[in-house]
Amino acid sequence: MTTTVARAKEIRPLVERYISIGRRGGVSSLRVLLSRLPKQSAEKLFYDIAPRYKERPGGYVRIIKQAKMRKRDSAPQARIELV
Repeated sequence: MTTTVARAKEIRPLVERYISIGRRGGVSSLRVLLSRLPKQSAEKLFYDIAPRYKERPGGYVRIIKQAKMRKRDSAPQARIELV
């Protein structure tokens, strides 16, 4: 996903926290995700994304700064992606 650098830095801790909650497994973790995310997003995170990171201790999100600037306000752009 391409966004501004500031927004990418704000998103990173939230996404990593949600993945960590999903990694724990169990009904309680799923309920926590359901209370914070829409149902479809929470289920995808819990069943598809979180199991991929079972062995990884942390650092699930990568921010790559891009050379281009946004046209309307010249804000620096970055790409945020799952590792």
